[in-house]
Amino acid sequence: MIQARSARVCPDKGHQIGMTIIETTSTGVDAERRFVSRAMSARLLPADDERSLARRWRDGGDEAALHELTQAYTRLVIAVARRFRAYGLPMGDLVQEGCVGLMQAAARFDPEREVRFSTYAGWWVRAAMQDYVLRNWSIVRTGTTAAGKSLFFNLRRLRARLGDLDGRLSPAARVAIAVDLGVSEDDVAAMAARLSAGDRSLNAPVGEAADMSWEDTLESDAPLQDEIVMGVHDAAVRDGVLARALSVLNPRELEIVRRRRLSDEPETLEVIGVRLGVSKERVRQIEGAALAKIKAAVVAEVGDPVEAGIV
Repeated sequence: MIQARSARVCPDKGHQIGMTIIETTSTGVDAERRFVSRAMSARLLPADDERSLARRWRDGGDEAALHELTQAYTRLVIAVARRFRAYGLPMGDLVQEGCVGLMQAAARFDPEREVRFSTYAGWWVRAAMQDYVLRNWSIVRTGTTAAGKSLFFNLRRLRARLGDLDGRLSPAARVAIAVDLGVSEDDVAAMAARLSAGDRSLNAPVGEAADMSWEDTLESDAPLQDEIVMGVHDAAVRDGVLARALSVLNPRELEIVRRRRLSDEPETLEVIGVRLGVSKERVRQIEGAALAKIKAAVVAEVGDPVEAGIV
């Protein structure tokens, strides 16, 4: 059955308005036909009547005038909704979203401008339906940018015009569409691939055996558990060997190695020399001797560091 319900919107003037929008509460061909018939039988409004009704609503908050103005253009909502049926969404939902756009147009229409309400409302109705389609066509939001939105709603039409509807998008068609819409060829290819495949559940079985789901085929970038354990073990061994090798150094050698080799921000030879009261050349000599001691201690404990997995 097709029912009506009262909705409230807030226009820029700062007060609420009453508006009747159409809502489909259950499916039914007869109910839809009756609704369409009523919408199509509504009186068409001349331009003067449009402006008069809009002024009565704007200046006096006359809800009867608002109702008459919007009811006259429910046919516009139905006409626009039919253009979006190819996206597989319920006609009733499209009509309801279009009626929301019609409400917004009525709330913002300026009767003093030389523009017909039908022309002004058409933009709002179309925008409301486009946003609804983008939000509900897929569980993954599509067309989040201006380029993506333009591609989503124009790609099929342009492919049909180019006669390129079979299989994958041809390189020539991709270039032509990119130039026509002012987007990149990569964007065109990505949208064509997105529109050619519907949503698929990761829990759906792969093949007829049904012993494996698509989720089981996803590859994880995370390391395996044995790799994690081995990494922790190797790090502990490496830290122990290094700590024991550093223990053979005297305090001055240890300070130089820590500041030069083990610091996130290594100090220069000159800075360390000033701190220790020696020349930078002497610091270099002490550093070289300390590194030789460390290497000798490591080799004495584990043999070849590379073969032992220390480095």
